[in-house]
Amino acid sequence: MTLPSRHDTPAPSGTRAYATGRQYELRRGDALAVVTELAAGLRSFSRGGVLLTETYGDDQIPPGGAGITLAPWANRIEDGVWFLDGKKQQLDITEVSRNNASHGLLRNSSYSLVDESEYSVTLEATIFPQHGYPFLLRHRVQYLLTEELGLVVRQTLASDAKSPAPFVLGAHPYLRLGDTPVEDLVLTVKADTQLVADERQIPRSSTPVEGPTDFRAGASFASLSVDVALTGLAFEEGMARHVLAASDGRKVTLWQDQSCQYVHVYVSTIYPGRTRAVALEPMTGPANAFNSGDGLRWLAPGETFTIEWGIDYSAGAEG
Repeated sequence: MTLPSRHDTPAPSGTRAYATGRQYELRRGDALAVVTELAAGLRSFSRGGVLLTETYGDDQIPPGGAGITLAPWANRIEDGVWFLDGKKQQLDITEVSRNNASHGLLRNSSYSLVDESEYSVTLEATIFPQHGYPFLLRHRVQYLLTEELGLVVRQTLASDAKSPAPFVLGAHPYLRLGDTPVEDLVLTVKADTQLVADERQIPRSSTPVEGPTDFRAGASFASLSVDVALTGLAFEEGMARHVLAASDGRKVTLWQDQSCQYVHVYVSTIYPGRTRAVALEPMTGPANAFNSGDGLRWLAPGETFTIEWGIDYSAGAEG
C-alpha cells in the first residue's frame, strides 16, 4: 500500500481518492504518521519503516474503529439511553447487534484543518445538538511528532453550550510491532482492577484483575482473547504505560496521562489481514459512564478539557 502525501487534497477524477478523506503526513527523523480527515484518525504510525499501528487500504473506512478519536463519549451507552435532569435522552443506536450507542458522535464526521506543519497537524469538528445529546461542543485533535515521546496526541473538548455537558474522551488505536505476529508478543498493562461486563459489553461491577485479565507481569497473546476495561492504573511521572514487547527486545508503548484513568484492551480475531489485532484504548471513563457516573465529567459553558496520550518505540539493545 502506498501512503499518501500530507498535501493531498480532493483531486480531479482519475486520481487517487481516499475513503477517509484528506490524508495528513507527518515526518520527523525516522518517524512517519498519517492522520485522516475522517474522525481525526491515526491511519498509521511507523518508526524506521516498522509499522507500530494497524492500518488499512485507501478504499476502506477504519476497520474495527482503528485509530479513530472518540467524543463526546468512548465505548458504549446501554440502549442509547441516559437521563438529563430527570428527562430521558435517546441517542441513535449505532451498535445494532447489542442495541447500544457506540463510540461517540464523530466517528463518521469530517474534521476541518486548523493548523499544520512538518511535525504536527491540528483538526477540529463540531458536535451539534442532536438526538439524545442537546449540546454544542467542539472536539480539537492535535498530532505531534516529538523527539522525547514519539507521537503525542492531544484531544481537547470545548463547550459552546448553554449548560454543562457530560462527556468521556478516548481513542481507539491498534498497536503492532512490524510483521511480528501478535501471538509472539507480550502485553504489559499495570492495572489492578477490571470492569466486569455483560454480554453487551456494559460494565456491571468491578473486581481485582486475575488470570487472563492480569497483565501486570506481562501476558502472552498465544491464547489470549479479551475485551475488557481496566483501571487502577500505575502512573509514573504522570503517565501510565502499556507495552507490547517482542522477544528480541523491541517494544511499542502506548502511554496516557492522568486524565485517562481507564484503558480498554481488545483482542480482535476479525481484523482484515491479521490473525489477531490488539487495541489499547485510552479513556477518561468506561462504557456506560453516562449512566453509571464512573469517570464521567461535565464541561461547563466556555470551558475546555484536554487529554494527552501517545505511542513510542524502542528498537531494543541493537536499536
